[in-house]
Amino acid sequence: MPLMTLGEVFLESVASGVITEQEIAWVTGQQSRFARHEEALAIRLGRLLDDGQINLGCRLS
Repeated sequence: MPLMTLGEVFLESVASGVITEQEIAWVTGQQSRFARHEEALAIRLGRLLDDGQINLGCRLS
């Protein structure tokens, strides 16, 4: 997976309504490296998933 930031994953997920399995794996693998503000963003991303506002899937080009 190309170099990315949590902010990029968050914005792409919110804009498209989709987060990919690879992005979820990247987020969970990077958790120990997150700064406090990134931890809050990851929690928000999880809540959006729980609420069904973002779905697990794939994005079409």
